[in-house]
Amino acid sequence: MKFLIAPNAFKGTLTALEASRYIQEQLAAYYPKAEVRVQPIADGGDGTCDLLCTSLGIQRIKCLSLNAIGKPIEGHFGWDESKKVAFLDVSTCSGLANLGVEERNTSVTSTFGTGILIQEALKRGANQVVLGLGGSSTIDLGVGILQALGFLFLDAHGRELPAFCPNLIAACKHIQRPLKQPQLSFTLLCDVKNPFFGSNGAVRIFGPQKGLRPDDIEQTEKITFDFFKLLVKKTLSEKWVDLPGFGAAGGIALGLDFFFPSQIEFGSSYFFERVNLHDKVGWADWIITGEGQYDHQSEEGKACFELKNLAQKMRKKIALIASSHGELTSEFDVFLKLPPINFSDPTYKNKAQNQFQGLLKEAIIKGVFD
Repeated sequence: MKFLIAPNAFKGTLTALEASRYIQEQLAAYYPKAEVRVQPIADGGDGTCDLLCTSLGIQRIKCLSLNAIGKPIEGHFGWDESKKVAFLDVSTCSGLANLGVEERNTSVTSTFGTGILIQEALKRGANQVVLGLGGSSTIDLGVGILQALGFLFLDAHGRELPAFCPNLIAACKHIQRPLKQPQLSFTLLCDVKNPFFGSNGAVRIFGPQKGLRPDDIEQTEKITFDFFKLLVKKTLSEKWVDLPGFGAAGGIALGLDFFFPSQIEFGSSYFFERVNLHDKVGWADWIITGEGQYDHQSEEGKACFELKNLAQKMRKKIALIASSHGELTSEFDVFLKLPPINFSDPTYKNKAQNQFQGLLKEAIIKGVFD
């Protein structure tokens, strides 16, 4: 028997690497003669580039940076010296997970700390940045990144607006490019296909989870649209189109696209190709995957859904471990349903890990993989 262990992260409870280790331990206990390969997966969500660097053995560079409200934090990025490419996640420094609930405030949060990492990569000679957009805490349209790269944002009187300035985007009336703009291109990895504007856009769909109050949604949409018009005026981008993915990470892709060569990639395809997942699926008899919540968003191109499609195309059996509704998981050969998690319980992580291991052990004892 050949098993490919390929889970996504279980948001808030288990990283993809942790989930892989637990699955591997259970298989080793009950299938000691089985061949096992491990390839955790990602789709542009929180930690995608970090996992990609681990999978490919890409060097990790550590450096001090700032979180989304300007507090010191240790950051890192992957560095491919031969190609001069940096791999980093917005979530590393500017992520929602780095903030307490009371610190979530989209009028203040900034991607400046992510820009510091990019600036460090530029010092090493970077010509390309692969940026994972998942897990962001901002709706700053990439302004913080641009500030760290030397762009100035000025108020109506021509005064510079510093990073983390409250209501920076609303106050900005002028944009000044750096005298020597970095020669840099971006590959932007998304796990959602939302545009920036509209009922399915960044403000309405993702704003509330980043601390945006319902009463502020309409005003925030107006502020971001006025700032967008300023970007168009500054760059003379009259034929601009609101592309799928511009709504990810509070419009980072939108802002960067005005000033740098940028390419949006949907994370599953990009990740699968880089780690050669096709051949690994072809080798296996069984694929075991999973994520915290398998829902309708999963079926818009997230990692477990795309892995299921690949497994079925190659006529391989696949098991899903997740919290979900049965009708969404009917195409998996085995579905192991996780119980709901009470995130207000201070011991929820330990409980979630125990439930995960117990569910898998029970399924193996019942012979679901026999």
